[in-house]
Amino acid sequence: MLSYIQKRFALSQKGAKDFRKGVISTLLLDIAIMLPAVFLYIFLDDYLNPIINSDISETKSLLYYLIIGISFIVIMYLIAFNQYRSTYSSVYEESEIRRISLAEKLRKLPLAFFGEKNLSDLTTTIMDDSTQLEHTFSHAIPQLIASLLSVSLISLGLLFYNWQLSLALFWVIPVATLIVISSKKMLKKTNSRHYANQRLVSEHIQEGLETIQEIKSYNQEEAYSKEFDQKLDIYEKELTKGELLAAVMLNISQGVLKLGIASVIIVGAKLMSTGSIDLFMYLIFLIFASRIFDPINEVFNHLIMLSFLDVRINRMREMEAMPIQEGSKEFAPANYDIEFKNVNFAYETGQQVINNVSFVAKQGEITALVGPSGGGKSTTAKLAARFWDVNSGKISVGGKNIKNIDPETLLKHYSVVFQDVVLFNTSIIDNIRIGKRNASDEEIIRIAKLAQCHEFISKIPNGYDTIIGENGETLSGGERQRISIARALLKDAPIVLLDEATASLDVENETKIQAGISELIKNKTVLIIAHRMRTVANADKIVVLENGTLKEEGNPDYLKKQKGVFAQMVKHQLQEV
Repeated sequence: MLSYIQKRFALSQKGAKDFRKGVISTLLLDIAIMLPAVFLYIFLDDYLNPIINSDISETKSLLYYLIIGISFIVIMYLIAFNQYRSTYSSVYEESEIRRISLAEKLRKLPLAFFGEKNLSDLTTTIMDDSTQLEHTFSHAIPQLIASLLSVSLISLGLLFYNWQLSLALFWVIPVATLIVISSKKMLKKTNSRHYANQRLVSEHIQEGLETIQEIKSYNQEEAYSKEFDQKLDIYEKELTKGELLAAVMLNISQGVLKLGIASVIIVGAKLMSTGSIDLFMYLIFLIFASRIFDPINEVFNHLIMLSFLDVRINRMREMEAMPIQEGSKEFAPANYDIEFKNVNFAYETGQQVINNVSFVAKQGEITALVGPSGGGKSTTAKLAARFWDVNSGKISVGGKNIKNIDPETLLKHYSVVFQDVVLFNTSIIDNIRIGKRNASDEEIIRIAKLAQCHEFISKIPNGYDTIIGENGETLSGGERQRISIARALLKDAPIVLLDEATASLDVENETKIQAGISELIKNKTVLIIAHRMRTVANADKIVVLENGTLKEEGNPDYLKKQKGVFAQMVKHQLQEV
């Protein structure tokens, strides 16, 4: 049972157990809600029976009923308090587990997943979907199941009390239920469209925020707003359609339920006129009829909410089913040579990016990846760090296949600087300290000087404590690049990957940084990507990639003499100068 609940509602094992507790406590609450009707039954049985039946004359004191009433109130309070703790508090804990679980899942997914997904899509799943599930599980699902159980128990009890009046009261339930269930398929389609359109609107907003400079630069504000309005209109129409359909079906079912009270009035009057029941029983059923449909209405409300829930649960299952990158937590290679052996890779099936590439980047040497744009250089560097897994072939570090090493364990041995710098909205010193969490301020300043950061940081009013904004928006491209280099140098890992690390720098600063880098890359495995030939002039080995294929391999002097791709690249850059 627990495994079914866990699978059906995408819950953790603890969440499934708490869900079961929540259903039981809500069932008790639904039964407790009938205590006022029970109190009226006891009171009327004592005070009305003497009027109807002259043979009964004894009645209990008002104090007796006061004690019963207070007792019922206390019982209802205690059950309601327990129900709150068993549902709301537990659901909030499960929501925390769900968000952490999603974050952990995202942490272990390959970068290929993030390349296929929009940032707003992931944000919506983690925040909005989790919030909606939290709301539904605290306000709907346990209540739905508990209401079904409580109505069944009460109905069974009333059937034994008087089956004619019970049938008159409950015949409307299967009819109303059929109306709600028949609308579920239509609601599911409408909710799926509404959910998809909601994500499109979120993605459009995210895209606008990320490309606001380009939109303004090319006077595209009107076009962006027009497209946004169109998406909002579609979203609004789908939302209205779903809400209208749900409201119509819900109101029709609730209208049918009200016929149950009318049936009790008509059937009860006829039975009383024939002497089959007395006035007391007739009044008791009328009292129960006024209360019994409240939990049933809740059932229908929750059934409608469940149709909204399924879309989000399916999304959670989709996320949980994503294959993750795993491997050994132990990694102690004999050396840090990186070997590519017959490596093939494609981001999408049929679109090969790397074709049968084989080479070795030795420890203590600088290996440069060069070639025309789109040749596969950046992809090769990312494959070396297991940001993606190869389709075939093998990449090894120190003779160990990196596909068998846990990515986080592997990356402890890498310092990486890519062309697209990512900085955080915190201080400069904290951005650099990401490379080594326990680094002292003195150590950070020393590294910042080597990365040519110290001079411009010192000129800023708050120095190293300056908050640099989202992705370092208050800094220039070159300044951001230098902080990124400082961060990688601080990590001081045995493998260094530099992808256009100095592309945003002028010649003077590039020369200074290269001097600083050269001091810290001794006896390390260095894989560098650059378009400027002067950047790779001192490389020990150059690997030339073109259209994902290894074209040439050797030291700079050797390749120049071959008059191949590398020689042509050097020649063209000399002509541009």
